[in-house]
Amino acid sequence: MTTRSTRRDFVRDLGLTAAALPFVGNLPSLGLADTAARKQRLVIMFTPNGVVPNTFWPEETGDKFGLKESLQPLEPFQDRLLVLRGVSNKVRGDGDSHMRGMSCLLTGIELFPGNIQGGSHTPAGWASGISIDQEIKNFLQSRPETRTRFGGLEFGVVVPNRADPWTRMVYAGPNKPVAPIDDPYQMLAKMYGRVQDQESLTNILDAVKEDLRKVRAAVSKEDQQLLAEHESFVRQLEKDLQADGSRPARPQPPGLAAGVKNANDNMPSLSRLQIDLLVNSFRTDMARVATLQYTNSVGQARMRWIAVEENHHELSHEPDSNAKAQDQLTKINRWFCEQLAYLVRQLRETPEPGGAGSLLDNTLVVWTNELGKGNSHTLDNIPFVIVGSAPGFRMGRSLRYPHVPHNRLLLALAHAFDHRLASFGKPELCGEGVLGDLA
Repeated sequence: MTTRSTRRDFVRDLGLTAAALPFVGNLPSLGLADTAARKQRLVIMFTPNGVVPNTFWPEETGDKFGLKESLQPLEPFQDRLLVLRGVSNKVRGDGDSHMRGMSCLLTGIELFPGNIQGGSHTPAGWASGISIDQEIKNFLQSRPETRTRFGGLEFGVVVPNRADPWTRMVYAGPNKPVAPIDDPYQMLAKMYGRVQDQESLTNILDAVKEDLRKVRAAVSKEDQQLLAEHESFVRQLEKDLQADGSRPARPQPPGLAAGVKNANDNMPSLSRLQIDLLVNSFRTDMARVATLQYTNSVGQARMRWIAVEENHHELSHEPDSNAKAQDQLTKINRWFCEQLAYLVRQLRETPEPGGAGSLLDNTLVVWTNELGKGNSHTLDNIPFVIVGSAPGFRMGRSLRYPHVPHNRLLLALAHAFDHRLASFGKPELCGEGVLGDLA
């Protein structure tokens, strides 16, 4: 087997397109990938409108705890689970709780003054700082050994076709919201093709499959198996997109056709497609940071597939005495938890390319929400459920804190990537440093 010193030489010699290079370049037997260093990854998953505390939070603390109905889908991963109660969003200032709950969730800092009027007396604008996912992404991209094609990818599922503090949680910097891509076809085009050069999904996938055929003879038997699995993924994705009936005649650049996939009843299939693409982006090392946003703050999905006809946000405003509403809200959060469980399962079942174990062994998945409880609009007890593995996090436990600022958890996420920030977001909310008891 010929050793090629650079990716450029390899692409030139075999005549590969850019479509398959991220995956091919990380095949261990080619010697092009940096397989010595541990690859640490992060996913932040968002779902809206708070939770039902009685069916969400474990009663016990420590490593012996049971999972209530909302979290039961995670039982197979309980030893990889960390449930944090008592972590609170203490950012105040302009905007209502939904606005601050969403746009301060990952930034940990106030909203700018603005003219967007919510349910409070003070209107507001965008967040005044960068979000933690983007901060970590920038840090990884600044170092050659952790740089990837995209650094981070922002996935969405049925996100409204509008831009405001209720719909954006990712910020590239102050006043710089980042829109998630909620069309899996657009995300596929972003990952595998330059849209200007591709006429259709078939062209993108054909280019990938042809590249995989070219490289097959140049790699080991183990890598040939990885190539076969990757080709199978691409082929299945094409079938899923066609079956979904959502493939447009011609792709549009990401961001230009925002909201085109916002079909309420398609949420289950869109969720599965986006998760599969997210996992594939990690396996191919296109990115090491991802966000996955379901609807938005004040999300109004009607989840008919689990026999919930009522609007999610309206249900969340019902009093605790409304037993039917509480049951439906529990069903909604359980469904979201099932999506998380599917993501975690896919990560666990995907071998780490060029390394031992699975993608889950090198990935930390954080599930969160903009509110602790919908009908009170509280920013206390923001749900933070963490699955996977990262330096500084000892899993398999339920922890309870005395309403500590969530900035300290965001700071801990940065430290897990060896990004030793002294504070993140509003400095006054990081006074005691990294959130304790995680290790």
